[in-house]
Amino acid sequence: MAEIKPGQGNAVDDTVALICGDHGNRPDALIEILHGIQGEQGCIPEEAVAGIADALNMSRADVHGVITFYHDFDRQPPGRHVLKVCRAESCQATGSNALAAHAEDTLGVAFGATTSDGEFTLKAVYCLGNCALGPSVLVGESLHTRVDADKFDALVADLRGSAP
Repeated sequence: MAEIKPGQGNAVDDTVALICGDHGNRPDALIEILHGIQGEQGCIPEEAVAGIADALNMSRADVHGVITFYHDFDRQPPGRHVLKVCRAESCQATGSNALAAHAEDTLGVAFGATTSDGEFTLKAVYCLGNCALGPSVLVGESLHTRVDADKFDALVADLRGSAP
C-alpha cells in the first residue's frame, strides 16, 4: 500500500496520515497515535489499522494487538453517553457487583456494548480513585459517588436525550 498523505484519502485515511505524521511516523508513538485517532474519530475504525501499520512500518497484527489489548481503545463508535462503572475490589465491597448487574439489566446491554438507540455505552473500569465513596460511576468528566440502583436509574433518566 502506498503511503497516504493528508487530503489523498477519506476522512479516516486523512486522520491517520495527519496524526502519524505529527508523531514523526514513529512506532514508539503508537499509543499516542491511537489516542489521537480515537479522539478525532470517536473510535479506531478497522480501516485505520492498515494505514497506521504502513505509516509506522509495523505489521497490521502488531497494531491490532495493541488496540485490542488496551481497554480504552474502542473499535466501534461509543454511545452519546459512556457510563464507566468501577469494578475494582474497593467498589465491589460497597456494592458495585449489584450495581453492575442492575446497569446491564436497565440498559439491556453487557459491559462493553452500546444500547441499540446509540444513547449509552456501558464500560467497566478498574479504579476511579474514589474508593472511599464507592461504588462510583464516571460519565464524561462527571464522577458520581455512592451509586446504587435508584441513583443509577436517576442518572440514566437525566442523561437520556441530553447532550453529551
